Amino acid sequence: MAQLILHPGKERSLMRHHPWVFDTSVMHLDGHARPGDTVTVVSADGRPLAKAAFSPRSKIRARAWSFDVEATIDHAFFKRRVAAAVARRAALPELAAQQGLRLIHAESDGLPGVIADRYGDTVVVQLTSAGAEKWRAAIVDGLVKATGCARVYERSDSEVRGLEGLEPVTGWLHGEAPAGEITIEEHGVRMAVDIVAGHKTGFYLDQRDNRRMLAELSAGKRVLNCFCYTGGFSLQALAGNEAGGAASVVSVDSSQPALDRAAANLALNPRLDAARAEWRCANVFDELRKLKTAGETFDLIVLDPPKFAPSASHAERASRAYKDINLLGCKLLAPGGLLMTYSCSGGIGLELFQKIVAGAAIDSGRSARIVRRLQGAADHPVDLAFPEGEYLKGLLLQVE
Repeated sequence: MAQLILHPGKERSLMRHHPWVFDTSVMHLDGHARPGDTVTVVSADGRPLAKAAFSPRSKIRARAWSFDVEATIDHAFFKRRVAAAVARRAALPELAAQQGLRLIHAESDGLPGVIADRYGDTVVVQLTSAGAEKWRAAIVDGLVKATGCARVYERSDSEVRGLEGLEPVTGWLHGEAPAGEITIEEHGVRMAVDIVAGHKTGFYLDQRDNRRMLAELSAGKRVLNCFCYTGGFSLQALAGNEAGGAASVVSVDSSQPALDRAAANLALNPRLDAARAEWRCANVFDELRKLKTAGETFDLIVLDPPKFAPSASHAERASRAYKDINLLGCKLLAPGGLLMTYSCSGGIGLELFQKIVAGAAIDSGRSARIVRRLQGAADHPVDLAFPEGEYLKGLLLQVE
């Protein structure tokens, strides 16, 4: 087995069980390894540190599969890792009844570059690293055995595959396409999931708990949902809780197909009052300014934008975008109104995000208080040694 020899001092992060080895940490490769091959990562003084997947095209030159240097990385290894990830979810009562569930959350489940989401009896897998690509068959076999799913679809079309020198790959890996559309029920609301062309693996499962919170907060309120996609937050606001749903929900997105899907999702729930829902196809930044000019106000605003900063190098430009929408959001809130604001950008940490939102509130001339910090659902765990796994961060603010 080839050895990846590190520069002196570059072993510290691996000794803390952080799974990434950057190209700048590597002194040289001793031996031959192809993309995805397993290598032993070795410190400059010769200490074996981890077994890792080699990726010569990526700045992340290796991703650790195991910190047990005696581990054998083979088909059985992946079967055990996949089964362990599925079992962790099964052990959490709050996840037991979920029809939409993340089964594998990449590094945080010890499987770098592997995402697997279940929608009913369909599992969608996304492989984004050279190592995950090499072990596709073992990973899929592990998923089928651990879940008993009827079918597995691959959505390995993320742009990050290009950084690994990998081409996009999509298609059925196990079973056949279902006869009709795939639907799930979340907190009593039915939603269709487009696993072939939808964002990510078809749905934003990470926001499940936050959508439930919105339902609890929406009774009788005028709600504005920005970047609404297929209406997950919007429909939960309309559903509400025992006290009732929102008085009205204005949903804004720049994609007409997404809005069409959102309206179709609303139709899947005849108990919800479609007359209280308005779908607007527009650039969110422009629409927020138009609403402010028109003198509109809302009691509750959701800002859940796409990833403005995929890496730290994009942080400055992304910061301006986050500040802009949060400033406008604060201005559009009625006194005492609630703002649910999020960032899913890996390049924007929680501390920076809070500073951006604080600056936006000050510039809007409003005072705001954090009611709750928001994060991903329990099926999106974060390994303590891998803080980068906590990509979704949010704040629930009360704005005076």
